[in-house]
Amino acid sequence: MSFTKARCLILACGNTLRGDDGVGPWLAEWAQQRFQAEAGVRVLSRQQWAPELADEIARVESVLFIDSSAESSPGVIETVAVQPAATAEGLATHHLDAALLLALGRDLCNSLPRNAQLLTIGAGTTEVGEEFSGAVKAALPEACRLLEEIVQHLLSF
Repeated sequence: MSFTKARCLILACGNTLRGDDGVGPWLAEWAQQRFQAEAGVRVLSRQQWAPELADEIARVESVLFIDSSAESSPGVIETVAVQPAATAEGLATHHLDAALLLALGRDLCNSLPRNAQLLTIGAGTTEVGEEFSGAVKAALPEACRLLEEIVQHLLSF
């Protein structure tokens, strides 16, 4: 069996039982449906990003990280290019951010994706519950549009 490097990994993070924090897994589920027939797209959703994901990231040409953001205003969508952290020293083993995951892939697997993007949506609430805030619900159509646009762009490389 030969190994084919995936072209694009969509890696979402969030807790579906904590309000707006579940937006990452929700978008991952949407992406799984949208890109199910697209060769080379892999979708993973985790409650937390952990070190073992470095191997997954090292195997792809491009990665799109998706998460909620406590720093952004509720419902605000932001996309940024992600560069690996300078070092993976002192990393927590419980939860990592996108830059540290890239650094781990580089340091442990000697590989980096050519492209790494982060899509975040500002969280209005992370209280216990499965409902999104009004701001996040209103942002979902635009987030889906951007997610699709980013993945199509990453696949074009």
